[in-house]
Amino acid sequence: MGASLSGSSGMGPGPGLGDIPESCVACVFLYLTPPEICNLARLNRAFRGAASSDSVWEKKLPPNYQDLLHFFPSERYHNLSKKDIFAMLSRPVPFDDGTKEVWLDKVTGRVCMAISARGLAITGIEDRRYWNWVPTEESRFHILAYLQQIWWFEVDGVVKFPFPADIYTLSFRLHLGRFSKRLGRRVCNFEHTHGWDIKPVRFELSTLDGQQASCECCLDDTEHDDINGDHKRGFWIDYKVGEFIVNDSDPVTEVRFSMKQIDCTHSKGGLCVDSVFIIPSDLKEHKRRGVMK
Repeated sequence: MGASLSGSSGMGPGPGLGDIPESCVACVFLYLTPPEICNLARLNRAFRGAASSDSVWEKKLPPNYQDLLHFFPSERYHNLSKKDIFAMLSRPVPFDDGTKEVWLDKVTGRVCMAISARGLAITGIEDRRYWNWVPTEESRFHILAYLQQIWWFEVDGVVKFPFPADIYTLSFRLHLGRFSKRLGRRVCNFEHTHGWDIKPVRFELSTLDGQQASCECCLDDTEHDDINGDHKRGFWIDYKVGEFIVNDSDPVTEVRFSMKQIDCTHSKGGLCVDSVFIIPSDLKEHKRRGVMK
């Protein structure tokens, strides 16, 4: 028997990957990530067929992916496979006149969101003595709000969205100093940067169902920061405001958030406000070292 199983008695080669039924491959794919599935699809016809199966990609999409499709005209997705729908939603989907974007993480299929500075209520933004809109390639929205100088600093925002059940982290993406390119090199100017080491900025968030979070941070603190290092000037930093939980029973989640420094005894300036991110919390921790752009 041992000789027969080993194939040394003249029998042909044993079963290979090409002999695995497509339905079995599809069952395995349910436990893999989308990038892993796409890589394995190159092996043979059965793997390629399973990698295009709607039953596989249905599990990779969030339960409320139909809500995201409403941002597109119906003819864009009417005849698409679930795989193509996943690919479409994994690219940024703009809404609210382009001031917000939502997308699916390409590995986990979980919902992420970014809100442009243009989608925020910024005190004094219409007065060019205080604020300016600056076009830049360093923002996913290609524009940011730059503060020259102000006494009452306040930025507020609100989002109402059918987030799927998860734990989310909300953060502000900020940059001390104004940057530009000179002779092909990135340079920063801190001419207007002042006042952020005197009093902390207060970050807050609240949800309609009563969840709240807040924290305070000096944006130009010269003391060592375990997360952001010793220097906060000249770098994009994601300032975590807090977390909120979305349950399966929540059809639409309303989140209000803000950052304030309204002590009018001193002015502050030289700050770039780019965007607000709402990202699943463990996904956010995984990407903390990277620049979320």
